[in-house]
Amino acid sequence: MKTMLVRGLGLALLLPLVALAQSLPRPKEFYFSEDALTTRPVVAIEGSDEATLARLMQVVERGQRDADRAAAQLAHAAMRTGRTGTGIALYERALADSARRSPLRTSIHWNYGWDLLRSGDAEGALQQWQAAVSGRLAGPEWLPPTLAMALWRLERRDEARDWYAAAVRTHPERWRSPGDFSALLPDWRADERATLGEVHAAWQENPPAWP
Repeated sequence: MKTMLVRGLGLALLLPLVALAQSLPRPKEFYFSEDALTTRPVVAIEGSDEATLARLMQVVERGQRDADRAAAQLAHAAMRTGRTGTGIALYERALADSARRSPLRTSIHWNYGWDLLRSGDAEGALQQWQAAVSGRLAGPEWLPPTLAMALWRLERRDEARDWYAAAVRTHPERWRSPGDFSALLPDWRADERATLGEVHAAWQENPPAWP
């Protein structure tokens, strides 16, 4: 797959993007939107074997229908296997090809953010998650705990606690015990849930007032 991607997109010398420190707005009071269209994998063709990846690459190279989906799916596969530069370039291509303010574009930003976080770039992840909610009136449920976890990893502890408090205000029955995190966040990795547990402890020790 790597050879195909480099040949098809000329990415051999691509350097990873460096995200600038993100200035986040203060959390809103509540985040009730389920936002199911955003929080799912971007898939153009089911499968992850070499034959499927070759078909996806063909869709991207030829600019066929769903080329944006195919690029995002390839980007995830590349970043999952440590080819961060290639994955970033493919995600950027997917965004360039997708319609602005479309549900697909929002989902690409959401997935891009998770892949950046898991490649060690929490700052870049914040940038993508902010883009996923830009211009939207309804606050998605996933945003407060997700930002809280990323901010804590960036040592932005007060902001992390404030965002966790927004999750608790929205659903106090869900977020008062880290023992519930496995059920609430089944797609998170154990270390990510552990980080959120640290945020929970900070919130519990000194819960911020609203507003």
